[in-house]
Amino acid sequence: MDLLEQTKNLCRLYDIKPVRSRGQIFLIKEKIHDDVVAAADLRPDDFILEVGPGLGFLTAKLAARAKRVVAVEIDKKLVEALKAGLVAKNIKNVEVINENVLEIKIQPPLFPPYQGGGYKIAANLPYNITSIFLRKFLEAGNKPELMVLMLQKEVAERITAEPGEMSLLAVSVQFYARPEIIEIVPKKCFWPEPEVDSAIVKITPLNPRLSGGREREREFFRLVKFGFSARRKMLKNNLAAGLRIGQAEAAAKIKQAGFNEKIRAQELAVADWLKLFNLFK
Repeated sequence: MDLLEQTKNLCRLYDIKPVRSRGQIFLIKEKIHDDVVAAADLRPDDFILEVGPGLGFLTAKLAARAKRVVAVEIDKKLVEALKAGLVAKNIKNVEVINENVLEIKIQPPLFPPYQGGGYKIAANLPYNITSIFLRKFLEAGNKPELMVLMLQKEVAERITAEPGEMSLLAVSVQFYARPEIIEIVPKKCFWPEPEVDSAIVKITPLNPRLSGGREREREFFRLVKFGFSARRKMLKNNLAAGLRIGQAEAAAKIKQAGFNEKIRAQELAVADWLKLFNLFK
């Protein structure tokens, strides 16, 4: 029995009607599950936070390779099906939590400090929580070692953009981590079939780029938000308006950082924003 047939049977058995607004689409290609596991580079002592485990097909593969999996699922019917499946497969190193992942506390005892590292995340994220999810975990004091996420292709491309196509989201992620697209996943690999393709994205957190903690980071992103406040305008105009300084002063500092005064925000990499921050702070 293939994964599509298994998925449909379980949905009938537990009266599960997938809700697209919650991102309830089920991955029905086993190879893609294997690719997610491979991207996570699992070790026997790894601790995994799985978000949106659905019916547990990926959960079982993660549990076979890691020490412990905490699966966070907001839907009660999916939780019932997931727990029953784990019992049927005699999988004992998975804890299922019926909560909204955006509301859980990322600290012990949920994430005990196992020898050899912290924790990793595997998640199939609905579009409407992607930004806040990334902010929650990338800004956390207890950051994951890495994240392997299934995202909409368009969102994945925005996160991994290079100078010329940068956005506030791209800077926000790349300030904290190195994102890379591992694989494009066609929409036919899901049931019900969504309207767009997806992508597996691997996000590896980096060492802090600024000293001074969260307050300095807030100051940095205040500058970046000003820069992107009007995408079609030149950076000097946006910064002048946001910082309430003259355009000539903004242009002078941009030139001092080594950039053309007519540059736009989308043309700057994170390292470029850090140069500007040191001048405008």
